[in-house]
Amino acid sequence: MKPLIITVLIIVLLISVKQALYTVDEVEQVIVTQFGKPVGLPVKEAGLHIKVPFIQEVNAIDKRILEWDGTPSDMPTKDKLYISVDLFARWRIIDPLQYFLRLRDERSAQSRLDDILGSETRNAVAKHELIEIIRTTKDREPMRDVLLNEAERNTDMGNLVPIQKGRQLVEQEIFSAAAEKVQVFGIELLDIRFKRINYNESVRPKIYDRMISERRQIAERFLSEGNGEAARIRGNRVRELNKIQSEAYKEVEKIRGLADAKAAEIYAEAYNKNQQSIDLYEFTRTMQALPMIISDDATLVLSTESDLFKFLNGIDKQ
Repeated sequence: MKPLIITVLIIVLLISVKQALYTVDEVEQVIVTQFGKPVGLPVKEAGLHIKVPFIQEVNAIDKRILEWDGTPSDMPTKDKLYISVDLFARWRIIDPLQYFLRLRDERSAQSRLDDILGSETRNAVAKHELIEIIRTTKDREPMRDVLLNEAERNTDMGNLVPIQKGRQLVEQEIFSAAAEKVQVFGIELLDIRFKRINYNESVRPKIYDRMISERRQIAERFLSEGNGEAARIRGNRVRELNKIQSEAYKEVEKIRGLADAKAAEIYAEAYNKNQQSIDLYEFTRTMQALPMIISDDATLVLSTESDLFKFLNGIDKQ
């Protein structure tokens, strides 16, 4: 009987020792509770520690950097465009006692972060234009199609709204507002970032229609400028052609006049040698004129003293 009692005592002692000793990992911090209430200060040093067996319990709390990954949520911007925003954040527990009293576990902490970060994100997005959230910084120059620069130079088409902050400062606003609120839970918010920003499905067709409309206006502008340039080229061509033809006609008439003068000079020199040459010239010129005056169905009435009739009048005398 005595050995049995000793054995039972040894077992009880071993169980008690096992219940009294606990280890703290490098990545943990521990809250010791007694009947559900925290006892003493949080244990943050790694190693072997002692507690009251059977009465006190060990509650391990992670002290590593933890992640929060939000679910995509639709929210309106200041310019009334609905976008789907997806964020992520990094946080850690800096006051395990406060954390334990208010939240107890990581699941509750994630739920509270969903509420706080989601609310602050919605407030920040609603206060800014879409371009403020899309653009990284206010100093970044947007990429432009070089073919559109000339068309957009003197118009507001395709110009971006000037921004004052940019996405980084919007993220900073969300971080500052949320960090203050989560601090009361013993949580330190380390960082928050936009992971993805998409247009809402109901807004996307309107955005595409606006982009198509702008590009159509640019195309029509190019077409109008091209038609104007084509008309100008055609006008210049007609003007140059008329100028060339006018100068050519002038030169032709000038050459023809010189030729006629030279011919007249030659004729004059040839027909003015004596009276017979003069009479021959008058006769040949008169004969050349007659076919131009008389036609097949014409009736010609001449005076006997007419210059045209004098050669006919002298035929019988010859």
